[in-house]
Amino acid sequence: MTRAQLSPRALVSILGILGILAVFPMGVPRFYTYILALIITTGLLATSMNLVLGFAGIYQLHHAVFYGVGAYGAAVMISKLGYSPWISFIAGPVVAAVLSLAMGLICVRLSRLYFGMLQISLGSLVWAVTDRWYGFTGGDDGMHGISMPGIVSSSLGAYYFTIIVGGLCFLLIYTILRSPFGSTIRGIRDNVVRSRAVGVNVRLHQIIALVLAGFFGGVAGVMFVVVDNSVFPDMMSWTLSMEITVMALLGGWHTFLGPLLGACIIILLRTFMSGYTEYWTLILGVILMLVIAFLPEGVLGYTLKRLSQRERHGVAKGGV
Repeated sequence: MTRAQLSPRALVSILGILGILAVFPMGVPRFYTYILALIITTGLLATSMNLVLGFAGIYQLHHAVFYGVGAYGAAVMISKLGYSPWISFIAGPVVAAVLSLAMGLICVRLSRLYFGMLQISLGSLVWAVTDRWYGFTGGDDGMHGISMPGIVSSSLGAYYFTIIVGGLCFLLIYTILRSPFGSTIRGIRDNVVRSRAVGVNVRLHQIIALVLAGFFGGVAGVMFVVVDNSVFPDMMSWTLSMEITVMALLGGWHTFLGPLLGACIIILLRTFMSGYTEYWTLILGVILMLVIAFLPEGVLGYTLKRLSQRERHGVAKGGV
């Protein structure tokens, strides 16, 4: 597969998945379409975070703040300022990207864990303002019953909105990672000193990656508003940021679809296991410990590694 092309097999697979997603609501109760929309939304959030954590090597430890700001940006413009929902859907991610730029300019001078710790502090400040500003954000009650355009006001319309917007964003992130820019940020991740030595402007590339991640995180926030018609301060909490990080580690943080797989696993566990036991997080903790101990590449990363080894082994046998 070349840098700019998809193989016929990959193209057929993508079209098949899109076809399944298109007909999925026709044969299942509405609850399951909501869960699938939530998986895609959270998967996009985790993938946007992994753009900087897994591929750029930046310790983005409070990514949920951009998710919440994107959602609140759209919700406030619709409910408080009276703007068109479609304009608000665009403005939300832009506000998240601007916040990511501001935080990035402050934090980028630090490296690795220190970057993450400062980002947690700044993100927690944004969360605290949102949680206390009752007159504008609804405080800790959040905002509910946000009006939506007729085409996405139904659960089916919200589902298809999520599929279309989420699919476009996944495609854009994939294209970015396959571009020269994507190769450059992976080079920075692997060796900052060597990247600087060959003339790469490391901080500029890191800032651009952070802005892109913040924007796509904001898009995920808008998708949640469309699906749930509500926002609340916990959307930008530090605990949610850690949950997103766990999703990426579980699925495979050096793979493109790993975070989406991790989001699928965690949301399905939370949805169905919580009905049987309140200790479902303990089960998740055990699973995560086993993955870290035996599958450090994550579930998808390990699977791809094994398939690659098997393919090489088959080629070697064929050559003999």
